[in-house]
Amino acid sequence: MPALSLRRAEPKDADAIADVFAAARKASMPYLPDLHSEDDTRSWIRDVVLARDEVWVAAAGDRIDGYLVVNGDVLEHLYVAPRLHGSGIGSALFAKAKQLRPQGFRLWVFQRNMQARGFYEARGMRVVEFTDGSGNEEREPDALYEWRPEPSPERAQPDAARESTGR
Repeated sequence: MPALSLRRAEPKDADAIADVFAAARKASMPYLPDLHSEDDTRSWIRDVVLARDEVWVAAAGDRIDGYLVVNGDVLEHLYVAPRLHGSGIGSALFAKAKQLRPQGFRLWVFQRNMQARGFYEARGMRVVEFTDGSGNEEREPDALYEWRPEPSPERAQPDAARESTGR
């Protein structure tokens, strides 16, 4: 079995990414309305997401097992193939997001997606806003989470030299 690697997504990965996206949403959020066809989703991943955003995949050989998408300081997607939930792939992708955005990032999650909420909270993310869902196309209440690095002890301590001079 090939070892898992994290690498930048390539255009040839679009269909596999779309497959992980659809399968993960169906398994974890069966309550969501079906708003887009499979072809529309594949086109969106290929023509919009891969063209606009920074996309990383978790791959075992040629098989895509998960992916993440970052756009600015927003983690737009972090999905893992349902058969691999709990395998550590999500944790590896989350660690990659922290590496890519060491100053911190935000993400949206549906309030009912308790699996994802537990995953993010266990990794130090905190809720900063709840909404009624009127701002997303699914019209599903969601929550904005944020991750910020812990201040290092040296940054948390006042500068002794500055304190002694009064500046």
